[in-house]
Amino acid sequence: MGRIAGRFVRVEPRRRARAFVLGLLSDLPRKNCWTLAEHAGDATPYGLQHLLSRAKWDPDAVRDDLRGFVVEHLHDEDAVLVVDETGDLKKGVHTVGVQRQYTGTAGRIENSQVAVYLTYSTPLGHAAIDRELYVPRSWTDDAARCRAAGIPDAVGFTTKPALAARMIGRALDAGVRASWVAGDEIYGGNPHLRTELERREIGYVLAVARDHQIHTRAGKLRADALVKKLPNSAWQKLSAGAGTKGHRFYDWALADIADDRPGHHQLLVRRTRRTGELAFYRCYSATRVALSTLVRVAGRRWTVEETFQSGKGLAGLDEHQVRRWTSWHRWVTLAMLAHAFLAVVRADEHARNPGPDKLIPLTCNEIQHLFNALVIRLVHGAAHRLGWSHWRRHHQARSQASHYQRQAAQA
Repeated sequence: MGRIAGRFVRVEPRRRARAFVLGLLSDLPRKNCWTLAEHAGDATPYGLQHLLSRAKWDPDAVRDDLRGFVVEHLHDEDAVLVVDETGDLKKGVHTVGVQRQYTGTAGRIENSQVAVYLTYSTPLGHAAIDRELYVPRSWTDDAARCRAAGIPDAVGFTTKPALAARMIGRALDAGVRASWVAGDEIYGGNPHLRTELERREIGYVLAVARDHQIHTRAGKLRADALVKKLPNSAWQKLSAGAGTKGHRFYDWALADIADDRPGHHQLLVRRTRRTGELAFYRCYSATRVALSTLVRVAGRRWTVEETFQSGKGLAGLDEHQVRRWTSWHRWVTLAMLAHAFLAVVRADEHARNPGPDKLIPLTCNEIQHLFNALVIRLVHGAAHRLGWSHWRRHHQARSQASHYQRQAAQA
């Protein structure tokens, strides 16, 4: 918190930001301004709501501090920048960026809000270092709706791959050293993102669809058609990295792509050993690299899923109940900071205190539990709890009466 203290002009929002992050790190079953304010010892949630909406501080500046904090502690020469999006299910139509759209969170089309994240991934650990909210055309084509949600006039419609390119460029321009970029099909299938990475001579291993068109010496072929031409000797059994149940072994093959641009362009194919299911990756590197290197980068892409899981489960990344542009960026940035703290402490503990052979290394979940039990240890008396019970019931009564009035007026 001392690292970001200078981003707050006044002492009050600085203290509230600290209380806010401690609340996000707590073991509260649900995290919103009401529960976080009660956890902090406030009498009402108005102070934390002011922090998210009207207080003077720049969430992008805090994001820059967060990025420096993560890179400083998790730095590795083989760092991979992983891009991916995640959706938060929402009700109503007023939350910024919400519409009916596909989200992997639900696995189907739902009323949701989608954001693209950039994760810094190394063998030491991984954490999100940037975020961009995806604003659909249904919003950008409606100026009045954008103004009501506080979206700046300069924000126009931008595709998810373009948002990813913006974050990657921002990280590289800030001095983040990374050798590779990884992402799923929506990013691998975008030629503009691939061209931008090649221009910067940053290697990539990006997933593509089975019908992705590949240029070969024999002409243009679909990725799945090209695989059928590979001999059996082209396949090698390699691990994509260790999972919760041990190493993840697959069969891998590599085919060259005919491309007159500088660098080496290849198609990486993964085959599941049990079912034979195939996955395809478009690869680029400034110099030729070994198959094992590309496999390692492809396996590192899954760390973004772990980042989403722990960020949401431990730091309340998806539990915000805010509607406006500024409030969303502030909540998400502080949640990323809370999760980054857990990731850095985990990496530090693994490096300095490996632990006995009969214990698994400390996880982010266990670190959060110990942090709350041994470090925070907040104790609030009965009067504080009863006061909050009274405030909640009073607020809910006003909301109920307002709802009935609107219902009667409509009738």
